[in-house]
Amino acid sequence: MTTLLTLTDRGLHCPQGDFFIDPWRAVNRAVITHGHGDHARWGSESYLAVDRGGPILRERLGPGANLHLVPYGRAVDINGVQISLHPAGHILGSAQVRLEHRGEVCVVSGDYKTGPDPTCEPIEPLRCQTFVSESTFGLPIYRWPPSGEIFDQINRWWQSNQACGRTSVIFAYALGKAQRVLAGIDPTIGPIFVHGAVARFISAYKAVGVRLPPVQHAGAQTNKAGRGRALVVAPPSAAGSPWMRKFGPVSIAMASGWMQVRGARRRRAMDRGFVLSDHADWDGLLETIRQTGASEVWVTHGYTSVVTRWLSEHGIAARALATRFEGETESIEPDENAALEPEDGDGQSIAKD
Repeated sequence: MTTLLTLTDRGLHCPQGDFFIDPWRAVNRAVITHGHGDHARWGSESYLAVDRGGPILRERLGPGANLHLVPYGRAVDINGVQISLHPAGHILGSAQVRLEHRGEVCVVSGDYKTGPDPTCEPIEPLRCQTFVSESTFGLPIYRWPPSGEIFDQINRWWQSNQACGRTSVIFAYALGKAQRVLAGIDPTIGPIFVHGAVARFISAYKAVGVRLPPVQHAGAQTNKAGRGRALVVAPPSAAGSPWMRKFGPVSIAMASGWMQVRGARRRRAMDRGFVLSDHADWDGLLETIRQTGASEVWVTHGYTSVVTRWLSEHGIAARALATRFEGETESIEPDENAALEPEDGDGQSIAKD
């Protein structure tokens, strides 16, 4: 049983170092795995994070946030605990937090995926005694097809809509998924427009050298010029909003791991669903856990009971962690919570992605 981590009413706490990892409320010292709103919360006195995710955290937390940014792999000593941040493969700047103290090693993975993604660094396998793993898609039915096949499907759908005079609108979470969609599509097919919630993070990606195609902010003039030809990338919170009326006849799709299940697409009234996730699938979760060599696994965010049962049956001590924010779940998706957050001047959601 690890002594390096304990679950408190503010989130995961390391008592030896007196810091929190992705705390739910304001604390003195926070270590942040990545810039999504359920992991990077406002109000803490100081934050430790990866330098490549710095522009995202500045956008998320505000210019006054006290950020201490370090490269991947560089060790930082906090009260005798050695902390280093390592790629998680989730979104740009996402990290696993490795803790070492008196020979004990724990790794908190945050969110992660194992498939290729040109917009972020691939996950780095880490050895440890205790591993904290997400389980967003922790069911055997979730096995992702190759991403190249998915982008071919998106390109063909876009071209088919053009032939019918329809604007193509694809919903993707504004931070991470939207940039991955932009990086994977064929920009020669037609003009590409983005919702303001997507546009606010594009500069953060370009600032660290991620290559994205030219895009235009979806406004009155661009919408008129691109009707029937454009691809529009928007967050799911835009679905059914007055903003959608600007594009004339549309075909609506969603890029999400939940599209693996046909009923999820029907419930969202989508014309198409593309299976593209920024989280590990069932095989990716189990392989990542195996690579750690951990004898103890804490499971959070998702199908915790299924994953802990499988691990226990295979000789690994496992426990489920209840968390305040459950992240990307089918019943409560990040952008559904966006309605509770402030909006910018365009009426565009700037909430958790």
